[in-house]
Amino acid sequence: MFTWKVIDADSGVDDSTITIKVDTGAAVSAGITKTEISGGFTCTYTPASALSDGSHTIIFNASDHDGNAASAVSMTLKVDTVPPALTLTSPADGLITNNATLTVSGVTNDETSSPVTLKVNGTPVTVNANGSFAMQMTLTVGENTITVVATDSAGKSSTVTRTVTLDTTPPTISAVTISPNPVDAGATYIVSVTVSDA
Repeated sequence: MFTWKVIDADSGVDDSTITIKVDTGAAVSAGITKTEISGGFTCTYTPASALSDGSHTIIFNASDHDGNAASAVSMTLKVDTVPPALTLTSPADGLITNNATLTVSGVTNDETSSPVTLKVNGTPVTVNANGSFAMQMTLTVGENTITVVATDSAGKSSTVTRTVTLDTTPPTISAVTISPNPVDAGATYIVSVTVSDA
């Protein structure tokens, strides 16, 4: 919905001349709600159909009762209903690693509302001109949740979450058995090993 004021302190605003034009369409007066105020009108207008994503130019115009046309006033606005694209190339979800240093990388962009800002677990990360980003973080032992949030200039955001486990404890060999025991020379025997990893 658009809201604007038209005021003329002399002969007054001719409300029949109040128009609005959206992009290359024709100037329209039908559908404009005009509320009388001192010296003019407060006007509101809702387009019949929602504006498409992208830039739009809006032009407002009116004349007074003496036939003097105002200088048209224009404004440019941008409609963005789509959150930014966000793809993580690293890490893979469910990764188990023994390296405490992890690289979080990927690409993000928004065709309508660039630039995109990015945070990893709340920490701002620089996004390059081509949309790529990379940062290193330190994992804690056990399960780590990594949340990446990309936000465009219209305030819309996309979120990707990964879970990575840091395991720095080597496995433990708790038992070794040979069957049969003793072993006959040249005979087949089985060596069993019990290995545990918490």
